[in-house]
Amino acid sequence: MFPSINSLTYTQTTPTMAPSMSVIQSNPVNILDFVVNKGHGVKGLSELGLETLPHQYIQPPQERFDHTTNEEPNIHCIPVIDMSNWDDPDVAKAVCDAACKWGFFQIVNHGVPIRVLEDVKDATHKFYALPAEEKQKYSKERSVSNNVRCGTSFTPEAEKALEWKDYLSLFFVSDDEAASLWPHVCRNEALEYMKCSESVVKKLLEILMKGLNVKEIDETKEAILMGSKRINLNYYPKCPTPELTIGVGRHSDVSTLTVLLQDDIGGLYVRNTETMKWVHVPPISGSLVINVGDALQIMSNGKYKSIEHRVIASGNNNRISVPIFVNPRPSDVIGPLPQVVGSGEKPLYKHVLYSDYVKHFFRKAHDGKATIDFAKI
Repeated sequence: MFPSINSLTYTQTTPTMAPSMSVIQSNPVNILDFVVNKGHGVKGLSELGLETLPHQYIQPPQERFDHTTNEEPNIHCIPVIDMSNWDDPDVAKAVCDAACKWGFFQIVNHGVPIRVLEDVKDATHKFYALPAEEKQKYSKERSVSNNVRCGTSFTPEAEKALEWKDYLSLFFVSDDEAASLWPHVCRNEALEYMKCSESVVKKLLEILMKGLNVKEIDETKEAILMGSKRINLNYYPKCPTPELTIGVGRHSDVSTLTVLLQDDIGGLYVRNTETMKWVHVPPISGSLVINVGDALQIMSNGKYKSIEHRVIASGNNNRISVPIFVNPRPSDVIGPLPQVVGSGEKPLYKHVLYSDYVKHFFRKAHDGKATIDFAKI
C-alpha cells in the first residue's frame, strides 16, 4: 500500500527499544512493514534517530499547523471549571455554556485522585517501553480480541499521509475480560482510572441533560448515553520535522463525552468556530479535559457542539494522553431526544444505528466534521 523510502538518513543511537540491526542496515526500508507488521510503531521510527521525516508522514500543506497564522491568541481559552461544588447552579451553567459554545472545557477539583491520574500516565509509558514483539501481540492481526488493539496512525489503509501517533485501544466489556486480555503492565491502572471517572461522567451528564429539559437519567437513558466505554493509551514520540506532519488530524469524536488526561507537554488544539482559528488547550496539573462528542451533538439536536480538534507533533518531547470515550452501545439507535424536539423544534438529524455511525467514522481518514453529515437530515 505504502511505497518504500529510497533512502533514510539516520544517526545510529542506542535507544531504549533498539530496532534490529537488519532493519537499520536494510536499504530501502519498508516503512509499513517496520512500523505496523513488526510492531515498532512511530516510536520505533523516532528511536532510529531520523534526521528527516519519512515521506509517508508528510501531510499536505493545508493539513500542517502554522503557528503564525492558525493559532488564536491566548486571550481565547476554553473554560476551566472548578467542580468543588457539583450542586452549585453557577457550575451547572458554566458546564452547559461551555458545551454550547466550545464543546470543550477543563475541570479541576473533580474528585478523581491525583494518584490515579499519575498512575495511568506512568502505566502508559511502561506499555510503550515494552519490546516491539510484546506490543505486537495486541496488533490487529494478532490480538485475541477486537476489544484490545494496538496500532499506529488512525486508519492507515485509508490515509494519504500517516499520523505521527501510536495507540493502545481497550474496549471495556467486563472486569473479567479486562483481567484476562488487557496488557498486565497497564491493566489495573487503566481500569482504576475508568472506574474513578465514572461518577464524574454521570454527574456531568446529569447537568447536561437538565440543560436539555431531561429531568432524570433513568436506566434506559443511562445506557444510551454511557452504555459502552473505550480507553486509549496514546503515544506521540518526538518528531524530526514536526512542522511537516500531525499527531492527530482534524476530527471530532464520535462519543457522547470524552474524558481526556493530558501530560504536561501540550499539543491539543481546538477549533474556535467563530474565528475558525485553533486554540491551544494548555495542560493544567490535575485537570481533565472534557469534550462533547458527535453522539451528544445529535441527541441535543445541535445545542451541544462536538468540535473539531487536532494534536500537533513535537520536535522536543515524547507526549502521552489517555482519553476515555463514553459512548452509546453499538446496538443503540441515536437521534434528537424527544425532550429537545417535542416542543416543535425542527430535527437536524435522523435516527441512526450507532454502530453504523462508528463504522462510517473508521472507514476513512480524519476529515474534520464531515462524519456528522452521515446523520444529517
